[in-house]
Amino acid sequence: MPAAAPSLADSEFGTEGPLEVLRWPGLAALGVRAVVTTRGGGVSAGPYRSLNLGLHVGDDPEAVVENRRRAAASLGATLDDLVFGVQVHGSGVSVVGPSDAGRGARTERDAMASTDALVTRASTPVLVTLVADCSPILLVDPTARVLATAHAGWRGAVRGVGRATVGAMEALGASPARIHAVLGPTIPPSRYEVGPEVAEAAEAALGDSARSVLEPDGARWRFDVAGANRLMLLAAGLSPSHVHLAPWATDDPRFFSDRAERPCGRFGLLARLGAPGGPS
Repeated sequence: MPAAAPSLADSEFGTEGPLEVLRWPGLAALGVRAVVTTRGGGVSAGPYRSLNLGLHVGDDPEAVVENRRRAAASLGATLDDLVFGVQVHGSGVSVVGPSDAGRGARTERDAMASTDALVTRASTPVLVTLVADCSPILLVDPTARVLATAHAGWRGAVRGVGRATVGAMEALGASPARIHAVLGPTIPPSRYEVGPEVAEAAEAALGDSARSVLEPDGARWRFDVAGANRLMLLAAGLSPSHVHLAPWATDDPRFFSDRAERPCGRFGLLARLGAPGGPS
């Protein structure tokens, strides 16, 4: 019998050129090439060592651009294929096409403004989401050939960036029932203590379901950011069997963590539409 196709529940570390990356082998069957970068393989120094992809955190811009060039190469792409948004912890979504390739790659001045999610039906752009504790989310409808990436910390989760992204995908022909989602490394609840304002916002957005992602800890709470994002995607119509959380979190030293060290760099989720069943 032929071997079963890889499941999106399975993710693994591997190497792409000089970089160690996290990837989901099952995405190839859905027509997506994607990686999550780690801290290694770049040229940045100090707290940004070494593959920092963020231009907004105080690192040397020339080093960041070189790091981005290396990250793009891990998908067989160039710097001019990457598309970035100016992430503001909101629910803004930008639909991008071939003419947007390269936006934000060298400077934030031409990045997609106030954008925490990127959506495309084109194979040219490489969508990039930057994180250092928030959830990096990839969504794809392989039938409609619609791809998205989103940045969602607690603010993005409760402000509905997941629902907004799914809505933008639907406008391009996607169906929530067909959308598959993977959530990359996120801060674990054990390291994410929040105050009552966050708990109240989560309860307002999630209702009774908030109890499953909030754990009381004295006068404060431990908040499951990835779990909250999963709940929001389910509320947007995704099937529970189509939403997968990576088993690694940002307490893994291979990833940047803003809670662990400030200043710090940003790692990235990079994704591109390719041929269904092609190499990942």
